[in-house]
Amino acid sequence: MTTDVFMAGFGGQGILLAGNLLAYAAIEQGLNASFFPAYGVEKRGGAANCTVIVTDGDVGSPVVGNPGQVLLFNQLSLDKFYPRVRKGGLCLINSSLAKIPEGEQRDDIDALLLPATDMAVEAGDARLVNMVMLGAFIARCEVVPMTAVKSALAGVLPERNHRFLPMNYAALDAGAARA
Repeated sequence: MTTDVFMAGFGGQGILLAGNLLAYAAIEQGLNASFFPAYGVEKRGGAANCTVIVTDGDVGSPVVGNPGQVLLFNQLSLDKFYPRVRKGGLCLINSSLAKIPEGEQRDDIDALLLPATDMAVEAGDARLVNMVMLGAFIARCEVVPMTAVKSALAGVLPERNHRFLPMNYAALDAGAARA
């Protein structure tokens, strides 16, 4: 079993935290995982993306040209990476910030439009968009159990932010329920 996941958006949306969390949860489940982040020089607002590979075998390369599972957090990322989703793959799109242009819908992939930013605001903070998207992904793909993701979250978040764990759990659950 090998699952490759690509996440893209802009800095400040928690793309790298979500990818790191997924990799840690997989490792805690006894799987092998690689986490390959890439981001612009800007602290907030620049491009941010990562690739996570989860497998019960060896990870050959952390680079994936046509990923099977894609989480797109904004319009710029959708415009750039939507065409690269592998046929038969899954594409989760933050429909609060991104829309598939008319005539560019694909019938060869499973596309899930999720108003993730709006849902994050409802959960208490727009910065929870990463947890909403990750929760939806986990519910759809079951790469690792949701309990593993929640368990790994305490290890990934700095201790000073542990007071936000309940909000993050709620956002994960909201994304899973919507998916």
